[in-house]
Amino acid sequence: MAFDPITMLTLTIAIAAAAALYLLLEWRGARDRSLLYWSGGFASITIGSSLALLRSQGYFFIGVWFANGLLVFAHWLFLLGVMRFVGRRPSRWWWALPLGWCLLLALPQASASALYMVTNSLLVGGLALRASQLLRLDAEHASLGTRQLHYTLLFHGLFYLGKVVLTLMPNALIDLASFRGVVIRVSLVEGVMAILLIALSMTGTVRYRRERQIELLAERDPLTGLFNRRAFEARAPAHLADVAVSRPGALLLLDVDHFKPVNDLHGHAAGDRLLMMLGELIQAELPDKSLCARLGGDEFAILLMDSDQAQVLALAENLRHRFQATTAQSFATPDAVTLSLGAVMLHQPQTDLAALIERGDIALYAAKRSGRNGLRVSTPAAEATSAPGYSAPSAIARANVGDSGRRGSSVA
Repeated sequence: MAFDPITMLTLTIAIAAAAALYLLLEWRGARDRSLLYWSGGFASITIGSSLALLRSQGYFFIGVWFANGLLVFAHWLFLLGVMRFVGRRPSRWWWALPLGWCLLLALPQASASALYMVTNSLLVGGLALRASQLLRLDAEHASLGTRQLHYTLLFHGLFYLGKVVLTLMPNALIDLASFRGVVIRVSLVEGVMAILLIALSMTGTVRYRRERQIELLAERDPLTGLFNRRAFEARAPAHLADVAVSRPGALLLLDVDHFKPVNDLHGHAAGDRLLMMLGELIQAELPDKSLCARLGGDEFAILLMDSDQAQVLALAENLRHRFQATTAQSFATPDAVTLSLGAVMLHQPQTDLAALIERGDIALYAAKRSGRNGLRVSTPAAEATSAPGYSAPSAIARANVGDSGRRGSSVA
């Protein structure tokens, strides 16, 4: 089969129609409006390429002006889809593009081929380059699909700008009605390749983001938005391996005192609000390079990095005081709703997270047994054996603070 213009247009119609249908089916599953815009763009290319077959039969208005207008409209939809994908809104200038294209109707058909080619190439190239620019995302948000789509649209846009230069060169033969001219034939070949690559890149882009969103949802506690226990256990080893004498850390466990009366007296919705409030409080006070999670029920964990004992105590005290002040105003219960905390100080790399959590639980429930609303600090005895000459007893230490009779959180 010869790759003549009719054949290339037929391939374009088939590929664009398949891409439109595939992206529409993807949209029905993902409900991402970007896919709907992109599917509409390929549907426009399908219709435009079908109408372009009529130009050789003398239907200049439908086969040239309207067909090329649909090509511009398709790239306009591509740009809207990209804007939707990256969370941007189109400016008013982009909505004026259809009006600008309509002004070409005033041109005499006899001299319109070159001008149509220039105008069409400028609009398509500009739209593609703008979409490519929006997809230059930072490393945290970029994926293989977004990078592929970025570069595909970049080269596609540059190709159309190159067509402008070739069209304006002396002795350039451009005849849109009969598909005459090397520029037109090369453009048809590039169109088939671009449609295929753009469709694949668009699908991969949205699918990766959807999979990433599912992955993030699987890692998050649905009530508080913090990491769940599984995600905490997956991320903690990298943090624990970075602990050193010069970069101390701590595992801080938190448990709500008298949580059951909140549910019994105010309902489970009130209990959920209390946990959400505590999650927001932790996130607001959390230092950089730290990791926090809801382990389950009313128990939370914070893994602190680059934090010495004084900083850990200060954070615990702040959380305890702010939490008690908030619950005293919002939840009337026979006993004050407070926080008990257990901390494990770290000065060497650790590999056994389960053992650290167990030590933290021991310290936490020691704080509960001694009256609640306080902090117990545990220093790992294992570090004494791993650091020659280091003598730190395995201990759980606590002292009361003379603060209007309230219990506090300092190390004896």
